[in-house]
Amino acid sequence: MKGNGKPKSVHTVLFFTFLAISISISSSSTLQYQSLILNSLPKPQSLSWNNEKTGTGPDLESETDPYSNTLSLDLHHVDNLSPSAFNSTPESLFKLRLQRDAVRVKTLTTIAAVAVGNASRNKRDFSSSVVSGLTQGSGEYFTRLGIGTPAKFAYMVLDTGSDIVWLQCSPCKKCYSQTDPVFDPAKSSSYLGVSCDSPRCRRLDSPGCNNRQKCLYQVSYGDGSFTVGDFSTETLTFGRNRVKNIAIGCGHDNEGLFIGAAGLLGLGRGKLSFPGQAGSRFGNKFSYCLVDRSASSRSSSIIFGKSAATTRNAVFTPLLINPKLDTFYYVGLNGISVGGTRVAGITPSLFNLDSYGDGGVIVDSGTSVTRLNQPAYIALRDAFRARTSNFKRAQDFSLFDTCFDLSGMTEVKVPTVVLHFTNADVSLPASNYLIPVDTDGKFCFAFAGTRIGMTIIGNIQQQSFRVVFDLANSRVGFAPRGCA
Repeated sequence: MKGNGKPKSVHTVLFFTFLAISISISSSSTLQYQSLILNSLPKPQSLSWNNEKTGTGPDLESETDPYSNTLSLDLHHVDNLSPSAFNSTPESLFKLRLQRDAVRVKTLTTIAAVAVGNASRNKRDFSSSVVSGLTQGSGEYFTRLGIGTPAKFAYMVLDTGSDIVWLQCSPCKKCYSQTDPVFDPAKSSSYLGVSCDSPRCRRLDSPGCNNRQKCLYQVSYGDGSFTVGDFSTETLTFGRNRVKNIAIGCGHDNEGLFIGAAGLLGLGRGKLSFPGQAGSRFGNKFSYCLVDRSASSRSSSIIFGKSAATTRNAVFTPLLINPKLDTFYYVGLNGISVGGTRVAGITPSLFNLDSYGDGGVIVDSGTSVTRLNQPAYIALRDAFRARTSNFKRAQDFSLFDTCFDLSGMTEVKVPTVVLHFTNADVSLPASNYLIPVDTDGKFCFAFAGTRIGMTIIGNIQQQSFRVVFDLANSRVGFAPRGCA
């Protein structure tokens, strides 16, 4: 019997060794991964439009059923509009995109800070400082629509972070170079100046008044760019559908680093944005889907109307109200998972919108890279690094501090990333968070940290989702594979 002691010890060691291996295998098997097909940075695509019609279409106000039709418009990336794009390398264009992004984020956060500062001192279907998608070429996506009667078609940037609709107008005191002729209001029968005492004029942040008692507007930007001119009403034409009586800024002095487009179509949540003015005519719903430009040559799209929110597989999260700032689309973010496991340290409190309007999370079409407040970003980054330790690390790139050398590879397995919004878990495609930054196989984790309170969900993370702004029900939806 005494001779059985040693075998018993060996058996014990073997048992615990087997148990440890089993736990390790079990733990590894719970991690969730998905495949990423490795594509290089895209080159600019030639522009093509199928939605411009020179004939007249229905006036939305006169239709008996204002929700009987849907109009879908093509969207293109701003790189395709820049005059120098086709003479630039994909790498240089991407670096410029990140530079624009930094200016965009600075301007967004400046506006939020001003709002917070003021608060603290005061304790039918168809498919004043504000933030512009045009400042330094940012905003990223534009479409083509008609202005005036008869309609003159021009490129307009779409921007969920802006309210005022504006474009360059003649006569110009100073106008930047744009692709289309500058709009001449004298040649439009539907152009009408807004009076100084009108409610629309009073809604401007910094309204002015000329000697004819007509309203003036001014929009300024964080980089010193600005547009100044007459505040007026006009008819906008989407395909063959006309929307009358939209208040727009007709800019006669437009100075700064703008690119190509004639102006901006503000899609923000404020009363002077296009949805704010015309929302009741298309059911207070619109949606867009942005394609992954590194994997598809198809155009992105935007839809106005009831059909914008009929996607079956969409998950919805409630819109939150910032009483100090009504332009942005705020949502609740409760956490983030990597590889199927919630990241410790990323708690709902990091994303709270406080009573002074500080913090919170916004969904923005004009910011490229999602910015998380620093504690949340560091926790997310470290969790991702721990699950990609088998990847060869590469040098940092611009604002990205987690990059990999995947040269010579065509496909890799990457841990899943899920954004846990209130009532909506959004699982990101791998191409929405591990992205190419050059043509030599360098890929970077496409999140960044910020030391300001506000978190911004950018358009890289929104790619391939149909993002639904259902204002009628005060919610935002995300439908995967929504660009088909």
